[in-house]
Amino acid sequence: MTENPRAARSKAFAHLDDAKLGWFHLRAVLVSGVGFYTDSYDNFVINLALPMLYHVNYPKTPSMQAPSDFAKNNPNYDAWMKASTSYGNLIGQVGFGYLGDKLGRKNMYGVELMIMIICTIGSAFSASAIRGANILQVLAIWRFFLGIGIGGDYPLSAIITSEFANTKWRGTMIAAVFAMQGIGILTGGLVTLATLAALQSNIQSDPSYLDLVWRIILAFGVIPAMAAVYFRLTIPETPRYTVDVMGEVEQAEADINKVLAMNETRDVSSNWKSEEVKSSHRANVKKGGFLAHFGQWKNGKVLFGCAFTWFALDVAWYGLSLNASTILTLINWNGSNSLPPYDNYWQKTVGQVIIACMGTVPGYWVCVALIDRIGRKPIQYLGFAIITICLLILAIAWDTIKNNTVAFCVVFTIAQFFFQFGPNTTTFVVPGEVFPTRFRSTAHGISAGFGKLGAIIGVEAVGPFFNNAPVPVLYTFAVIMALGGIATYFIPETKGKTLEELSGEDEAFE
Repeated sequence: MTENPRAARSKAFAHLDDAKLGWFHLRAVLVSGVGFYTDSYDNFVINLALPMLYHVNYPKTPSMQAPSDFAKNNPNYDAWMKASTSYGNLIGQVGFGYLGDKLGRKNMYGVELMIMIICTIGSAFSASAIRGANILQVLAIWRFFLGIGIGGDYPLSAIITSEFANTKWRGTMIAAVFAMQGIGILTGGLVTLATLAALQSNIQSDPSYLDLVWRIILAFGVIPAMAAVYFRLTIPETPRYTVDVMGEVEQAEADINKVLAMNETRDVSSNWKSEEVKSSHRANVKKGGFLAHFGQWKNGKVLFGCAFTWFALDVAWYGLSLNASTILTLINWNGSNSLPPYDNYWQKTVGQVIIACMGTVPGYWVCVALIDRIGRKPIQYLGFAIITICLLILAIAWDTIKNNTVAFCVVFTIAQFFFQFGPNTTTFVVPGEVFPTRFRSTAHGISAGFGKLGAIIGVEAVGPFFNNAPVPVLYTFAVIMALGGIATYFIPETKGKTLEELSGEDEAFE
């Protein structure tokens, strides 16, 4: 008796969904995670590099003994420099998201890393033209294109990990990839400290050696990217894409067996061997367009929920992360103009490392440990709620708490922890699970792109006011966080469900 197409398809993917956690899963997380580690390092190390660049190229005094006041005198220019990568991120997320569905996950995976490698090298060698663009404009251009590569990594890493994962550990695997963001942020501080220490005597005798420091810390991002590019170029296409978009049933069978062979011996070819099953899959490829699918409220509300919650999260997350000078001042680790240049930047960098450890790195890994136990929506609701409360406390009690380092650190650490054990992780995980295969990469890219739009607003529109008017900024962030919590209602809970159950794709194969 011939098995119907829907049952055959479900059985074949069940082998992936029920597979024991094995080497292939670990490899997928490592390959995706190393790239995401690089993304994060490149995104956030600019916060450490720019003050040194300003110090050398826009000195306050000819002797360079005092920090530059360029950022203070040109807050919008400084914000534009920090946001240049985010503009590229937005284009890369949407563009590579679309291409991941159009051309395939495998065909695009690795391309974004090669863009990052080239642009990281270009960033490190930025210089002013004799006539024309200055060093900041040249660096901003390189970092814009670097951002395109970084942005492309978001949908591709999430989708590839999701489509290869088993159901039980899917959230943990995707969250582990994203948790490398925290390690990347921490590494930026540690690499800067190591470089400063290596050049200590040079900097103390001649502060212009800070020019070498910022170039080295930017260039370091090439190393992990080069380590991962080969594995990305050789990773197989996901069987779900091969079936649902390409309609190549035989190739999907081979790919599933190749994946499972790294964990256990199992042959799934018998599930899809009939011509009836194969022809049904081929006939259902690309059934219905993007607008037709998301034009239905039941589908459109999910895309809206993913996009808006990510947007809301990134307004505050990037607004605080890339405008950290106020935070460093409040915890007494922002250096001092009275200190020699080396001591000043050493203290600032130690402060950045402290911030990274104040709830940030632990929050990511607690989320990795609990996301498949608690579920995505409870974690996201909880995160948005506690962040909103923390921001309101800071805004209401600002005049008091800004003079109480311990109280500020406690509230700030709680907020940082629940950013990561909360929406900063779940807004990355959920879009990789809830959409149909043929639109999954595009929809994830759109969701991430809205996030970067929020980041640009947080850094450029809101961030420049943080030093001079922190209370209105904190109230603004609190309101946006509350709206993100409300919008969480529109996303489904994905814990314990297969990708086909979440997207309704099995219904097409009757």
